[in-house]
Amino acid sequence: MNQIFDGARIILCLSFLIYASWSDYKTREVSNKVWVVLGPLALALTAFQFLMYSPQPLQLLISYVLSFAITSGLAIAVFYVGGFGGADAKALMCIALALPVYPSHLLSQSVGFVSPLFPITIFTNGVLLGALSVFYAILRNLLWIVRNRGGVFEGLETESFGRKILALVSGYKVKVSKLEKGHMYPLEDVDVNDEGNKKRKLLVFPKYEEREDIVARIIENVKEEKLDGRVWATPGLPLLIFITVGLIIALAYGDIVWILLSSFLR
Repeated sequence: MNQIFDGARIILCLSFLIYASWSDYKTREVSNKVWVVLGPLALALTAFQFLMYSPQPLQLLISYVLSFAITSGLAIAVFYVGGFGGADAKALMCIALALPVYPSHLLSQSVGFVSPLFPITIFTNGVLLGALSVFYAILRNLLWIVRNRGGVFEGLETESFGRKILALVSGYKVKVSKLEKGHMYPLEDVDVNDEGNKKRKLLVFPKYEEREDIVARIIENVKEEKLDGRVWATPGLPLLIFITVGLIIALAYGDIVWILLSSFLR
């Protein structure tokens, strides 16, 4: 029966995450109804399996509680510092309810290293996969530099070297129209001093709640011919897709961060 319940929890979690990933990709939004349904179902399945079939109830209960508490704390903390959106945080908490520990009754324990806090393994897998977008940004910026013979930071020459490096690895220049229509977030803003003079600046951590105001200032500056029509922006990555794939990899192979580190240290 443990195998059946492990399989049911995996199928439940993956089904909702796949739907949420599709919604995240299409609209960058996920209805709260997804988590309102998934959370109680996940908790009910996990609790029933624990109460009816757990061979070591006390030890497993401690593992479940710690896994959910630490994962929830991490999810909330990352959300409040702007690391990801509310849907991503809720997804991690629901995963912690459905799969607080690795489902070893169903799957082989011969996979690579898996943290006792299984949702953390899923999270780190997803973050690593999402980080691969850095290579796309770098390649796109290199092509821009080659085609335009430099000038990638025209109008932003006074910005620090560190800010320029962050811009190069996290974003690229796009037409202002893409800021209005697409899922892009500005990596630059326009400062206005007391004399009314305007100055462009790079943003290190763009905040979602300020996006509309920043875009409005950029559009106004473009109309006044203060900008060339292209600005620095970063794509709004559908992180739920990476979390879902991270879950699949965690189930099949384990913690890919640990596997890579182990390979380098051999």
